[in-house]
Amino acid sequence: ARGRAPVREGGRARPRRGGGARPRPWPWGRRSAASEGGGARPRPMIRGEPLLRRLRALSRLCIEIGNQHVRCVRTFSVTDAINALRPFYLAVHPDFFGQHPREREMNENSLKKLNNHLQCLQHPGHRAPQPTKLTFYVRETVGNAGAAQGMNTSGFRAVSFTLQTQDLLGTVVNILKSCCLSIDHIQGSKAAVDSPHQNGSIPFSRPIKWDKTYYTFTGYRDPEEELDSSRQLEPTLGLWLNKNVSLALKRLNVSLPLREDLINLKTELCEQLEVTDIRWRKSWGIAHRCSQLHSLSRFALQNSAILHNIKGCTLIFAEHSGMNAAGQIMLGTVDVHQHWTKLLERLPTYHDLHSHLCMLEERISFLLGDVELIYNEDLQPSMMLEDYYRMLKTFHQILVVSRPLFHPRSLKGLQMILEKGSSAPTLLKTGQLRVPITCDPSALQWFILSHAQTARTYLQKEEELKIQQEKLIKVCIEQFFLKRLYKEQSVSSEQMVESCKRLLEEPTELPRMQLCISHFYSVLQDGDLCIPWDWKQ
Repeated sequence: ARGRAPVREGGRARPRRGGGARPRPWPWGRRSAASEGGGARPRPMIRGEPLLRRLRALSRLCIEIGNQHVRCVRTFSVTDAINALRPFYLAVHPDFFGQHPREREMNENSLKKLNNHLQCLQHPGHRAPQPTKLTFYVRETVGNAGAAQGMNTSGFRAVSFTLQTQDLLGTVVNILKSCCLSIDHIQGSKAAVDSPHQNGSIPFSRPIKWDKTYYTFTGYRDPEEELDSSRQLEPTLGLWLNKNVSLALKRLNVSLPLREDLINLKTELCEQLEVTDIRWRKSWGIAHRCSQLHSLSRFALQNSAILHNIKGCTLIFAEHSGMNAAGQIMLGTVDVHQHWTKLLERLPTYHDLHSHLCMLEERISFLLGDVELIYNEDLQPSMMLEDYYRMLKTFHQILVVSRPLFHPRSLKGLQMILEKGSSAPTLLKTGQLRVPITCDPSALQWFILSHAQTARTYLQKEEELKIQQEKLIKVCIEQFFLKRLYKEQSVSSEQMVESCKRLLEEPTELPRMQLCISHFYSVLQDGDLCIPWDWKQ
C-alpha cells in the first residue's frame, strides 16, 4: 500500500481511499515526537513552501556575505587612520617646533595638505584625491630614534614622500614607513583587510564604476579623469607662469592703491610717533595691514599723552601685546585700545627690565669667553621679555655655581642662542650654537670647544651667502623688470642663492611683478607670485 502512487485532484495529492498509510507531510524531515505519539497534528504543507524556504536560506546567506564584505571594507576607518598616525603626529606636530619657525611653517602647510587628502579618501564620491608630494621635518622620538641618519644640524630630518594610494590603510602605511616609524600597531588591521583575499573567500574589492552620465547629472568629478590628469608631470616654471601671470597681474592692479596707502600711512606714523620702524609678525594682506595702521592712527589721536614712551622703539603688530626679548614693542592685533594703553603705561618698567637683561647677557658672555648671546627673532618669534630674562637668570646661576674653563676673549666672534627645554646642544647651519639653559656646564664646555672652528666656518659662509644673495636679487630684478623679489622666512640663504641662479637661466619676463621664493606654487590675494625654490625645469 505504501508503494502506491497518490491520486491527484485539482493539482493536489491525496492518498487512495483503499487504505494504506498516509504519506508524510514533512518533506524536509521526520515528524516530531508529539505527532508520533498522537499529539497535535502536524501543520499541512503549503504550496510552494520548499521554494520559499530555499529563498529564505539564500537570503540569509547573502546577508551574511554582505556583512562580511562590510566588515572587510570598513575594517580600517578614518578614526583608525588617525589613531594609527599618532606616532607620526607626535613627530611632526607644529606645536613641538615653536622655536624653529622654518620647520614649523613647513609642517603646518604639509599637514593641511595631508588632512585634505584624508578627507578625499573618506568621501571618494565627491572627488578623487590627487597624488600629493609632502615634506615634513621629523623630530627624534622613541619610535624613530634609530633613524638619525638624515638629521640636520637643528636636530630634525627632512622627509619627503608622495601620497598616491587610493585607500586609507595604504596611505597610513606609506606615511609611517617614509618617516621610519613602526607599523606593528596596524598589522592587525592590515591582516583583517587582506584576510578575505588570502583565505580564498569571496572578495568584494571591485570598486563601483558609475556611468559617465552619473557625473554629468550630479556634478561630481569623475575619479578616472582626475586620476589621469594627476598622473601628469609637475608643471615647469614657464608653464605655470604662463597660466597664472594674468591672474596675478589682475590682483596686483587691484591692490596698487592699497599699497600706496600703506606706504604713506607707515611713513606718516613713523614721523608722528618718532619710532624707528613698523613691522608685522605675520604675512597679512595689504588691506589687513592698512586697517591696523588706521587703528594705530586713531589710538595715537586719543592717547597722545603717553606716546612719548615709544620714541626710538620698533613697533610690531603680533598676536599678543608686550615687549619681546629684543626690546621691541608688540601690539596685539586682537587686543582693544585699552590693552595698548596699559602696555604703554608700563613701558618704563619694561625698559628697566631690558637694561638688566643686557647686563645679564654681558656677565654670561664674560663667563663663556666673550661669546655673543643673541636673540634670533626668526627662531624665537614669541619669546617675551620676561620669559627671556628668567631664562638668562637661570642659566647665569648654573654658570656661577660651576664655572666652565674658558680663556677670556677666546670665543669672541661666536654666537649662542639660548632656549628652553633639556635637549642636547646643537650647531645650526647658520653658525649659531643652540644651547638649552639646563645644559651641564662640563658638557657645554666640551661642546663649545669641539664645535668652535666649525661654527666660525658656518658664520663666515652665511655672511658670504647673504652678500651673494643681495647681489643676485638686484640682478634678477633688473633682468626680469621685477617690482620686488623676496623670500619666505622658511627659505634659507643658500636655497635663495640657488633659486636666483636658476631663475637667471630661465627665459621668463615678469614686468612689474612681485615674486616670492617659497616652497609651493601660489598666487597671493594681493597679486604676489610664489614659486618653490627647487622648481622643476
